[in-house]
Parts: sequence; C-alpha cells; structure tokens
Amino acid sequence: MDFFEFFRGMKMNFRGLMMGLKTPTLFFLGMTRFVIVVALAALLSGLALYWHKEILDLVWQRPEAGLIQIVWGVVSWLISLMIVVMSILVSYLISQIFFGIFIMDQMSRITERIYSGNLNTPSDSTLFTTMVYLVSQEIPRAIVPVALSLVLMLIGFLTPMGPVMAVVSSLLAAMFLAWDNTDLLPARRMIPFGERWAQLKSTVFFHLGFGIWFLIPGINIVFLAFAPVGGTLFHLEGRKEHPGK
Repeated sequence: MDFFEFFRGMKMNFRGLMMGLKTPTLFFLGMTRFVIVVALAALLSGLALYWHKEILDLVWQRPEAGLIQIVWGVVSWLISLMIVVMSILVSYLISQIFFGIFIMDQMSRITERIYSGNLNTPSDSTLFTTMVYLVSQEIPRAIVPVALSLVLMLIGFLTPMGPVMAVVSSLLAAMFLAWDNTDLLPARRMIPFGERWAQLKSTVFFHLGFGIWFLIPGINIVFLAFAPVGGTLFHLEGRKEHPGK
C-alpha cells in the first residue's frame, strides 16, 4: 500500500502542475513564483558554485592517486548537484518568508473553487486573519523542518557519512516541502496543528512521492511553483468534495 502511495503522490503533484499550466489565473500566479524562485536560485547557485572548490576542500581534498581521483571526481559532481539543490531550497524558503505564502493561498483558493464550485472557509474568518494564521503556521510547517534538513545536509558534508546524510536530508526536505503545499487547505480551515501533523505522519510515503519532484534540478522549480494546486487536490479528492462525487 505504501509503495502505491509513493507513486500516487508523484501523480498528484504532476496533475496539479498540468492543471496550473492550463488555467490562466493559476498559470500567472505560478509563473510569478517561478520567476522569483529562479532569480533567487540562480543568484545563490552562482555564489555557491563560485566557492565550489573551497566547499569541496572542506569535505575531501583532491587526492594524488589515479583511482582515488576518479572517486573524488564522482564525489565532486555529487556535491555540485547537492549545492544546486540546496540553493533552490534556500531560495524557496526566502521567497516563502516574504511573499510566497500569499500566492500559495490564492492558488489553493482558486483550485478549490474550480474543483468544487465553492470555497469552504470558516464563516468568521477574514482574509487578513487567515493570512496572519497561515504565516504563523509556516514556521513549524516548512521553514524550521526544511532549514533543519539543510543543516543536516551541511553537517553530512563534514563527516564520513556525508553521502548518506545528504540523501536523507534531501528526502526530509522534499517531504516537508510537500506538506507545505498539502497543508494549505486544512490550515486555511483552521484545523488544529496536531491533527494536521498526525495526517502527515499517516501519509509519509505519499508526501515523499509528492516531494520527490523537488529534488530533480531544473524541473523542481517548476513543480515548486505549481505545487499548491496538487496539494489542494489531494485534500479535495480525499474528502470527495467534488459535487459530482
């Protein structure tokens, strides 16, 4: 069952991307996020790769032996790849802190209206109070977990378990980035954090599948830009809120 949930998560994120690309308002909002994240990612990646040699020397200085040099070259390539991934994740977090939360919420609202024909929100909530609440939820939901994953990844570079730590940290970051998008709808409906956390724990494989796209350099920025659509569909379909279902 968990095996299929992983692929269901991948499929749901892809469906959200396709819906976002085909819907004018979602496309505009998604591309706005895309342009901002790309600009930040390009800047951070450029700075990180500029200091690539210094970073690699901290992990493993270039050996002189021929065979070990080949291994060193593979490690160097992997570290370069991880630097790019880290730069994209950091740029995503920066964009989230300043303006991404508002755009994500609007994309989620539009998706819900398109899918179910209405917007189900608490009757006593306003846009302002909802946004204040969502911003407060962003810290435990995405910023702290992903930042922790990045720290673990950096620590891994300095230990013999570096490659393993890098993979584990990347998967954790992908899972929490996925949750950041699937949690938009329940957070907007003011569902207690404890209930939402319990749902994440019960759908770990789904969120790993949903977030695995975020670890593929290049296309990950596109999926990050439109992920709120798939994250909203996850809850709408799970609760069968489509009027025809």
